[in-house]
Amino acid sequence: MVVVGLEPERAPLDLLERVAVGDDDLGKVLADLRARPNLVEVVVVSTCLRTEVYAVVERFHDGVADLQAFIAERAGMPVEAVVDHLTVQFDDMVAHHVFEVASGLRSAVLGETEVLGQVRRAGARASAERAAGPVLTELFRRAVQAGRRVRTVTAIARGSLSLSHVAAELVAERFGGSAAGRRVVVVGAGEMGASVASALGRDGADVVVANRNVAKGRAAAEAAGGSAVGLEMLAAELERADAAVACSAASLPVLDGDLLAGVLAARGERPALVVVDLGMPRNVDPTLRGVAGLQLLDLDEIRTRADRAMAGRHAEIAAADAIIAAEVERYRSDVRVRGAAPAVAALRDHVEGLRTSAVARSRQRRSDLTDEQWEAVDRVTRDVIAQVLHQPTVALKDAAGTQRGERLVEALRALFDL
Repeated sequence: MVVVGLEPERAPLDLLERVAVGDDDLGKVLADLRARPNLVEVVVVSTCLRTEVYAVVERFHDGVADLQAFIAERAGMPVEAVVDHLTVQFDDMVAHHVFEVASGLRSAVLGETEVLGQVRRAGARASAERAAGPVLTELFRRAVQAGRRVRTVTAIARGSLSLSHVAAELVAERFGGSAAGRRVVVVGAGEMGASVASALGRDGADVVVANRNVAKGRAAAEAAGGSAVGLEMLAAELERADAAVACSAASLPVLDGDLLAGVLAARGERPALVVVDLGMPRNVDPTLRGVAGLQLLDLDEIRTRADRAMAGRHAEIAAADAIIAAEVERYRSDVRVRGAAPAVAALRDHVEGLRTSAVARSRQRRSDLTDEQWEAVDRVTRDVIAQVLHQPTVALKDAAGTQRGERLVEALRALFDL
């Protein structure tokens, strides 16, 4: 197993934006990856600050090269330009990495909750698209279990729980610490949009959710005590708003230069429109930063705010690490047992078939032995076979789930034509 991807610690925001994979594009991306000769199973995890591809590969170096090439292609850059920004993990470290991701330990907001659902959906989507097989399906199932346990046992998720909550806090901060009485437009009604709307509604903001699907927008707005409109009303709502939070899954900017130019002209002398961009790719044209009448905040500001707000959670990291270490070891142990079982069973079936065939042929040639004597022959040959297979069985079980185990299984299948 390998994972190759981009994380916020090593990759700039513009590169993360280039390679982000939206839900509408995910099926095509999974099919493209699965068609590459060295990739046996694949899962893509793409969030607002992370894009990673988990894979089971035929050959390590060729598989990593395929994944690096894929990310470079999405970025529209040569491999040499992106390779220094990539995280690469393999074998045992893959499980540790994805367990940390699901637990929120590698998020911009330490312990945030949204990433757990994103990991769960990534695994489920890859399975549904037949891109993930038994190895990655089980890995992601166990990662979700680990993430839930970390949040249940530790206080890692106390306080601001997600990027959407931090975005709501940023809006409130621009209005003296509270968004109460402020009209805020939330663009997008997905999980993050609904979460932002809910957080703003609890703070007393007058929330308007703008979404292509008005019915879905209405469901998110009603939970926040607000209202919903279609995207055709977005410009008119922005003209009346104090702030906006953009978290649409659109692949192109929803708030582009033409739309905002008209909005800002219509607003006249009103205070600057505060816009928080949570989109990945970005929902707001980044070249608009610094335009008069617009105060644009993006994921870089979110990360800075999160680092300050989450300082108190760092004491929980040691406890979370201990849980993840235990969960990873339990996963590895289970994989070792399951990984060895098919090879051991095939070997035993093969040898038992040889033994029974040899005894049957001997019985046809030797009519001078009694049934009791043949039972003794049968018992002795079974005992000999059990003793011969004992050490190979132990070795296979001990090494299963490792590169050595894979080599032993491959050798076993080749030697015995299993």
